[in-house]
Amino acid sequence: MEYINICEQMLEACKWITKKNLVYSTWGNISVRYKEGLILTPSKMDYELMTPDDMVGMDFDGNITKGHNVPTSERHIHRLIMKNRPDINSVVHTHSPYACAAAAAGMNIPALIEENAQLIGGTVLCTPYYISGGNHLELAELTAKTLGNYVNAVLIKNHGPVACGRTLEEALYACLVVEKAAQMALLLKNPDGFAIPGEFVREERERFLYKYGKE
Repeated sequence: MEYINICEQMLEACKWITKKNLVYSTWGNISVRYKEGLILTPSKMDYELMTPDDMVGMDFDGNITKGHNVPTSERHIHRLIMKNRPDINSVVHTHSPYACAAAAAGMNIPALIEENAQLIGGTVLCTPYYISGGNHLELAELTAKTLGNYVNAVLIKNHGPVACGRTLEEALYACLVVEKAAQMALLLKNPDGFAIPGEFVREERERFLYKYGKE
């Protein structure tokens, strides 16, 4: 797909996460893998005023390759996740209310429902606290490490969720799944006691990746 077409899809995704109440104002950011790097939303720009030309290209070493804007301040989170995880082609960071509440509480969100097992792949872990105005690279390293090599979402302590997918569409729906799972976990007194057993989580994930829609 051409660079401009991806940028157009990203702009529509920005409007979508706003309509779904996953973000407000200029909070939140989106990235999509492109060739030997990624395309990012710009920093501190209203989604309603943004155009496809406002997106920013970056390589995996952090060098700007295309665009005239400053990329999102959380650019290194997107960059390191994609650099470490070749299976991930899109990353979406939101500030959705229930997931943010879970992040404030330092909760891990277990796989309570099948869609969480299938789309996310297991427990959504929460990072230790790191000041958001501190070293952005260190925060990114902490986030990517907590995400790990298999699960498709992570919570940043006292900040918010990051969801990933093989496509932009999958990453967007992963945001909704994380938000729903966070709401459920907050409603339950002991969410871990209601989690899907680990071996079945893995089975559901593998079925979703390789068999769903093909059986």
